[in-house]
This record gives sequence, C-alpha cells and structure tokens, in this order.
Amino acid sequence: MAKKQSRIDALLDELLKDEDPKELLNKDGLLEDLTKRLVERALEGELTDHLGYQKNERQKSRSTNVRNGNTKKTIVTNRGSLDIEVPRDRDGDFEPQLVRKRQKRLPGFDDKVIALYARGMTVREIQGHLKDLYSVEVSPTLISNVTDSVIDDVRQWQSRPLDTVYPIVYLDAIYLKIRKGSHVENRAVYLALGVNLEGNKELLGLWIGEAEGAKFWLGILTELQSRGVKDILVACVDGLKGFPEAIGNVFPQTEVQLCIVHMVRNSLRYVGWKERKNVVKSLKEIYTAPTEEAGLRALDQFEQEWGERFPIIGQIWRSKWENIAPFFRYPEPIRKVIYTTNAIESLNASLKKITKKRAAFPTEDSVRKVLYLAILKASEKWSRPIRDWAAALNYFSIVFEGRVPL
Repeated sequence: MAKKQSRIDALLDELLKDEDPKELLNKDGLLEDLTKRLVERALEGELTDHLGYQKNERQKSRSTNVRNGNTKKTIVTNRGSLDIEVPRDRDGDFEPQLVRKRQKRLPGFDDKVIALYARGMTVREIQGHLKDLYSVEVSPTLISNVTDSVIDDVRQWQSRPLDTVYPIVYLDAIYLKIRKGSHVENRAVYLALGVNLEGNKELLGLWIGEAEGAKFWLGILTELQSRGVKDILVACVDGLKGFPEAIGNVFPQTEVQLCIVHMVRNSLRYVGWKERKNVVKSLKEIYTAPTEEAGLRALDQFEQEWGERFPIIGQIWRSKWENIAPFFRYPEPIRKVIYTTNAIESLNASLKKITKKRAAFPTEDSVRKVLYLAILKASEKWSRPIRDWAAALNYFSIVFEGRVPL
C-alpha cells in the first residue's frame, strides 16, 4: 500500500510541476486526456495480445491478421462523455474487453446510476443530475436498462434460504400507487421483518398485492415456511381481521402479539385534536400496567372516563384483548422489544421517504427495484443486535422451552 501511494505521489508531483490543478480538473483538461489515453492504450494492448505481435512487428509474426485502423466511439464515464478510438483488426474477430462492442459506458457509471436510483431519484431527476454534473445526455431507456440489472438480485434475494427459527417477526404493509393500464391503483406492499437468534434485524422479503388481507398473508407465511422457516416464537402484527388465524394455520405454536402503537393509533381516529393528549394518557395506563388484571382494571377506568364520548375505543380494545393479553406476561426486556413494531415502522418511514417523490410507479418491477435498493441502504444500520436482546433471548429460552436452538 505504501509503495502504491509513493508511486501515486510521484506521478502527481510530475503532473503538478507544470500544470494548474484547476486546469487538470476542468472539462477537456489533462485528467480527461489521461483517461482517454489510458483507455486507448489498454485497448491497443488487448489487440496486441489478440494478434500475437507488437505494433510495427508484423514481419516477425506468422499471423495473417493485421491491424486495420480505429473506430471512433463515445463512451460515458463517471466524469462525463469521452471520445475514444477503438483499434480494429482486418479479420474482424477482435473482441475488446475493457470497452466491449456496443458497450457505451465504462465500469462504475452503472453503479453511480443505481446509487442515485437508490436515493429515491426518479428517472428524470437522474437525467438532470447527470447532465448538470457531467454534461452527459442519457435516455430514460438507458437508465431503466441499468437499473433493471437489479431485478435479478431482487429475485435471488427474495428466494434465498432463511433461518429455521426467528424469535420475532414483524408483519406489516405499506401502500404505493402503481399504474395498471390507463389508470393508477393503490397496491399493498407486504413486508416481513425478522429478528434472528443473534438479535439482528433481517428483512425476509417483500410482496405486492392488491390490498392488505389475511388471505394474502397466508400465502406469504407459507412461502416463508417453504424457504426454511420452521418456527416463529412471536409475530407482531396490526389489527387486521383474520391475521392471527392465518398465522396459526402455518405456524400453530406462534404467539400473536398486536402492535400496541397500532392499537393507540386506531383509537385516536375517533378523537378530536383537542382531546388526544388526555386520551393517550389514559390509554397509556392500560398498556403500561404491570399485569393483565391491572390492564383490564385500567381499561375499565378508561371506559368510565371516556366511554360515553368514545364508546368505540373500549370496544376495540376488548375485541382485540386476546392478542393484547400476551404483552402483560412478558418482562420488561421483552416488552421493550415488542411494545411496538418500531423496527418495521422505522423501515417503513425510510421506504416512504424514498418513494414519496413518485406520484405513481410504472410497473411492479420498478417498485421492487426501488424498495430493494432502499432496504439494502437501511440494512447498513442493522449491524448491532437490538437493545436488551440478551435478556430477551434468555426469557424466550425459558418460556418457549425446547423451541430455541442452543
């Protein structure tokens, strides 16, 4: 590494001896000339290797093939467009590798386009960005073709084998607009976020359906099973009707826990802004109670205080109590983990931030490309186990005896 750095410094010293650094970096400056010459020299070297003799040494070779001039070609690099000359051979069987036939972009340019796409830029925004920074004109088709390379990665990722046991899986959906023919539809994008035995988050997959429903979730859970998942200890879900039954059909031992935040959010739909703060305070007394009995007493108290004005809220909590009750059996470490689907809510927020600029996606594959890239970016922050995981796993090992691999 030190030797390489020394060579680079020596070359820079030589370049800067008679050149203004600004001139080196300018469009049509020396740096561009160096890039052009580097590419052309590499291509000339490839042709020499193909022919079997150096330039001007034709008489020493037995080859009947010879050099046959050059072809002008414009390629796109990370710094902009570049005009180069590609050497040819008379037989026409020379296949350059650095810049292949019909290749219009140098390695690295596609990665830059994909990186811009991953930040949520639309095709038009990427066009404008490349034109402003690099004076490169690229078509929407080129950008789509570049980003389409991600689809193969998505398919492999979506079908990859999974762990046999996940202590916690969060199941949720977001809605995006997707074009279908001449009109736009709201489509549900289903997400399954697992917490593995090491306490690390892992998105198990994403699926696109017409609307969120228990039947569609049943198909997703069956797919997870086919990809190797044999057991889920706790599934954290929203209050979708039929959801617990769908989970029980595939993973009968799984304990279904309703997301408390979803419960509070659904309750507040019936409350005006002026009273929300006080209602939230009263609801908090329910889900922070130390035991289920205390939680039910807090619910009784809530209905005495607010039941006349908001009877539907008490009805919601009582109708869902079967899947709220497990929450009270957990110690504090577990409660912190499953109190809310914060993990997936945070992911959803990241995905919505990326997709908010798009009024509608042209295809389902365009959704998959954008969300997959956004997920890869979000997962960079998932390098550590979630908080209090050691205590949570210890509790899981006791309560779900025999189901946690040692």
